Amino acid sequence: MDDPVEFPALRPGLLAPPDFSRLEPASRATHKPRVLLLYGSLRERSYSRLLTLEAARLLDLMGAETRIYDPRELPVTNTVPPDHLKVQELRALSIWSEAQVWCSPEQHGAVTGVMKNQIDWIPLAVGAVRPTQGRVLAVMQVSGGSQSFNAVNTLRLLGRWMRMVVIPNQSSVARAYEQFDEAGRMLPSAYYNRVVDVMEELLRFTCLLRDRSAYLVDRYSERVSASPHDIDRL
Repeated sequence: MDDPVEFPALRPGLLAPPDFSRLEPASRATHKPRVLLLYGSLRERSYSRLLTLEAARLLDLMGAETRIYDPRELPVTNTVPPDHLKVQELRALSIWSEAQVWCSPEQHGAVTGVMKNQIDWIPLAVGAVRPTQGRVLAVMQVSGGSQSFNAVNTLRLLGRWMRMVVIPNQSSVARAYEQFDEAGRMLPSAYYNRVVDVMEELLRFTCLLRDRSAYLVDRYSERVSASPHDIDRL
């Protein structure tokens, strides 16, 4: 490494090059991967909810434990105190989760207000607890017309902002009203196959990262904030 004198803004004692021993966890979680699923529509026949239910069934089949949050009766962000029961339920589920699935309709070229409202109620930090940091995220969308990726692109941006690990794969279901039967089950199609792909990938990333997330999100800036200015010079 170059002479620290050449880095006058750096506190060298707090710099942490990769530690390969910490990338291998001392122990591995044995419980089922915990996945929270959010959807972005309140319609009686909500295709984002139907797609979310289909995703949850697949995750359960592959050995996950899933919870689906019901966004009905969740107030608009900041119109009630954070101790509101629906807000507390959402935040507790986010903390419980190791991975999340966000599924929104595309409306006016973006995610719906229902979807954004849920995300806005989950803060970056509650005291020392970070409800989303280090959690794995899969994103999906439904469209009434031709295939689009505006909603999933917005969800990716929001997931990165919430310090989540967004998996590479994603699902965008076009003409969603044609993709489900009367009972609400998704019909065989290339769209269905992609949903299976995404859920498989989500669980693999979750199992890979959940025992390592504390180390992977350990940040220099936070070590600086938590340390006396002269600790690295002692």
